[in-house]
Amino acid sequence: MLNGNHSFSFIAFLRRTSTYLILLVILVWFALLSPEFLTVGNLLTVALQTSLIALVAIGMTLTIITGGIDLSVGSVAALSGALAAGLATRGGLGTYPGLLIGLLTGLGIGFLNGAMIVWGRIPPFVATLASMAVARGLTLVYTQGRPIAGLDKAFTFWGGQGALGIPVPVWVLTVVAVLAYFLLKHTPLGLHIYAVGGGEETTRLAGVNVGLVKFSVYLLSGLCAALSGLILTARLWSAQPNVGVGLELDAIAAAVLGGTSLAGGVGGIPGTLAGAFIIGVLSNGLNLLEMPSYNQQVVKGLVFILAVMLDYFIKQRQVKPKGNPTG
Repeated sequence: MLNGNHSFSFIAFLRRTSTYLILLVILVWFALLSPEFLTVGNLLTVALQTSLIALVAIGMTLTIITGGIDLSVGSVAALSGALAAGLATRGGLGTYPGLLIGLLTGLGIGFLNGAMIVWGRIPPFVATLASMAVARGLTLVYTQGRPIAGLDKAFTFWGGQGALGIPVPVWVLTVVAVLAYFLLKHTPLGLHIYAVGGGEETTRLAGVNVGLVKFSVYLLSGLCAALSGLILTARLWSAQPNVGVGLELDAIAAAVLGGTSLAGGVGGIPGTLAGAFIIGVLSNGLNLLEMPSYNQQVVKGLVFILAVMLDYFIKQRQVKPKGNPTG
């Protein structure tokens, strides 16, 4: 019994700390390989790159905790950025109305995803895969496959330097992360999000409006994706039609690396942020080592596979053997 308790304590410790240990190892590794890695300028670059992934990963975490997934986030980011840039320049609406419409676009696609999943009873993978294709197609139609430039300073501000020399996207991420953490840990909705992922039917029988919970997480995921798309557009000084390709995989990897279980019911914002930093640090460090981009994709893919394997291993180890309830 003692050995069993020690075993489960170790697994619990591993789930809590594995992400941070992996991040620490990667940081030390790149610091040893590249003298430029730990410079202030490069660390700010890492934070800037990571903030775009982390914003999307926060929304992704919410959907995965409920037992779902959102594959549309990369396309939503592209469409939101394109519409905001186009309406702010060619449409003559100005920057802030354009930004508002960009955010509303994310909410709209989030609502569409929620409607298909809750009312249409379409599996989240299929529903959001369809949304991904539609949003990407609309982006290409709207932009005609060409960048939309001519953004003013009020727009590009959101991708530039902010207070204390820290990039504005990092400040935005900080605010969003704090709000998301508070939502999950200190509100009834947060409790219901975990409950739905832990057992949807049981939660429904307890009187929780499961459909409303699912709608909420897909709305928030769409909003986070749109916000990331607007910031990326501001950072690039233009809306690029092919931006955000593969962003959904980075977001899923960040969430899973951070301890969010693909089976649902488990996850949190601090871990997701650490997972996003693992992705960001890997990209930055491999760039400093001048690794070709296609090789970097292989490395990221391997990291994602390891993350899923780790999640599976921990989940299996946490299941107590039948006939031995005390461990």
